[in-house]
Amino acid sequence: MTILADVRDGVATITLNRPESRNALNLAMCEALIAAVQGMDDAVRLVLVRANGPVFCAGADLKERQGMGEAQVRERRMKAFAAYAALEALPMPAIAVVEGAAVGSGCEIAAACDFIVATPQASFRVPEAIRGTVGATQRLPRILGKRLAKDLMFTGRTLGAEEAERHGLVARLVPAEKLEAVLAEIGKAILGAPAQALRLAKRAIDRGVERDPQGALETELAAIEAQLAAGDWMGKA
Repeated sequence: MTILADVRDGVATITLNRPESRNALNLAMCEALIAAVQGMDDAVRLVLVRANGPVFCAGADLKERQGMGEAQVRERRMKAFAAYAALEALPMPAIAVVEGAAVGSGCEIAAACDFIVATPQASFRVPEAIRGTVGATQRLPRILGKRLAKDLMFTGRTLGAEEAERHGLVARLVPAEKLEAVLAEIGKAILGAPAQALRLAKRAIDRGVERDPQGALETELAAIEAQLAAGDWMGKA
């Protein structure tokens, strides 16, 4: 199974599960990731995206591309975009837990989540352009700014965990031995908060940042109206 999905007490853990291939993303993995994400119901309050093995994701599976024709390559790329979009569209909070290298598609998967919790062993790299292809050009510039994103894309250099935190790609950098405790603390906060309020806040942020200030305000006001209509103001039905 290229993806493992487990739901316990309101927390869904999606695990990239191709450790023998450094969790390189292939077509089967894309399809399994989409299926796992689309299988989340309202009982899920938090999604964690993790990886089996020392590498979060080594990028696209280049071995899979050998012998592919143009149509097959296009289909595979579009399936990956659909997987990233499905993660990004999750209504509940989604957190990427990165403990090793996230390369290319790995960066896309992590960036599609709401934020990243990483250990010092994490690193981020987008070598697509220097390998002769195009990818990872949209999310990272929005997070890191276009100049740093271009530096990474044009040179293929590795962004270490500390630098990634400094530039806002990583929200929390924690020692490996404290990782599970920090995740439990985050989970406790999210599971203890009204689910509808978190979902509306997530939607307002995601939509608002793409709009001008007036449009962003309208997005928040619409979220407030939705909450009032549901009778769930301040978490009280």
